[in-house]
This record gives sequence, structure tokens and C-alpha cells, in this order.
Amino acid sequence: MERNRLENGMLCQNQKQVVNSDRRELEHAVKQVRFAGKSSSTSAGTARGGEPAVANANENTSHSDTAKQIGPQLKLLPLNDQIRELQTIIRDKSTSRGDFVFSADRLIRLVVEEGLNQLPYSECTVITPTGHKYDGVKFEKGNCGVSIMRSGEAMEQGLRDCCRSIRIGKILIQSDEETQKAKVFYAKFPPDISRRKVLLMYPILSTGNTVIEAVRVLKEHGLQANHIILLSLFSTPHGARSIVKEFPDITILTTEVHAVAPTHFGQRYFGTD
Repeated sequence: MERNRLENGMLCQNQKQVVNSDRRELEHAVKQVRFAGKSSSTSAGTARGGEPAVANANENTSHSDTAKQIGPQLKLLPLNDQIRELQTIIRDKSTSRGDFVFSADRLIRLVVEEGLNQLPYSECTVITPTGHKYDGVKFEKGNCGVSIMRSGEAMEQGLRDCCRSIRIGKILIQSDEETQKAKVFYAKFPPDISRRKVLLMYPILSTGNTVIEAVRVLKEHGLQANHIILLSLFSTPHGARSIVKEFPDITILTTEVHAVAPTHFGQRYFGTD
């Protein structure tokens, strides 16, 4: 009997191990499906009944399809939980200004980092402290930033945090009270901007009119549209289409394409709301 008791105990232990192993594999599979679908709420939504998760998955797929329809000029940051949460905090009307600025700065940094990946690099070899050679890459010279005032200035610090010595120009464009057309009030760029790659910074693309006017001014200074990388946080389909239609060679980098843009961004960020 003692032997049977031991055998039964070992059997139960083995069964528990198999169950735990199967559970871990299932959880791993669910996690992989969650990120493969690029939906930050898939697993949580499924646990609550499934409907919210399906809605989020469809919404993310719709945004991706919209970006593809606009063209290869529009590049979306790969959506993950971190980006989704930052987008949510920025859009939430109950978010405090401190949390808003903190989250906006984090999202700006992610966009800037990806924008730097679009710039040209060249191969180089360095010597490590241990005397070994290391084959790496370095930025090619001739890059600069241009912020569209005022909301674009919110992105300047994120760029400087990544490129301490980068030069940044400014351009102020406002709508004419009578004609409602975008009008340039101020523009200051590096003198050799026509030979540079430009990171144009404007966080919210709503109609696209402001950016279109800014690109026109840059072209008047000799810069080609294919040397412009537009960095934004949020874009509407209409805004992105308008810019691409006007300048087919431009590159647009954003985190989200959505019919409703958080146009309160500048006021919340600078505390003028």
C-alpha cells in the first residue's frame, strides 16, 4: 500500500507538471498572438468577453490599411503597448498637464529616434579600449531640424537629446483671418539648407495645409522634397494624403493615422489651454 501511495503521488506530481507546462505554452501563444496582431488590448479584451479586443484589432488594421492606401511615403511606427498607452494618455481629456507633457516627450523621443533611422549613414571602423577593431556606422554630415512654430517647438528638445550639435531652423505659419489660407510670418534656416537632409517637426497633421506651406518655403530655399522627413505624432488620413499629393517625394513618419487628431496638443503642452 505504501508503494501504491508513492506511485500515486508521483503520478499526481507529473500530471501537475504537464498541466503547468501546457498552461505556460498557452500563455506564450496568447502573448505572441497579441503582439502579432499589434493590438495592445487583445489579451485583456478577450478575458472580458472578446468584443473590445476585436474592435481594437479592427481599428489597428484599419489604420494600417489607410497608411498603405496613402502610399509608401507614409511610414508608421510599429504599434506596441508602450506607444498605445502614450497615445491614450495624450488623447484622454482627464490627463493632467504634467502627465501630458511627460507622455508627449516620450512619444516625441520615439518618433525622433525612428526619424534618425531614415537619415543616411556611412560605414566606419573604430578602435575599442582593448585595442580591437569594430566595424560600425556613423551619421553622414549635413542634417538639420526645422520646427513649425509653435507646436513643432515641442519636438526640438527630443531632437537635441539625440543629436546635441544639430542645427535647428524655425518657421512660423498662421492662417490669414480673411482668406483662411496659410501664410508665412517668419522663417530662419541654416544658410546651406539646400544641401542638407531636413527633419521637419510638426506633431499634429490635421488638414496638412500648414506643412504644405512650410515645404513650399523650404523648396524656395533650394531644398528638394525628397530630402525632407516630416516627423509627426498624429495624422489624419486627409492631412497625410494632401501632403503626399502635393509632394510625392516627401517622407512622413507618424505613430497613428486617425480621422480625429488631438488638435489640443499645442495648447496642452505649453499650458495655454
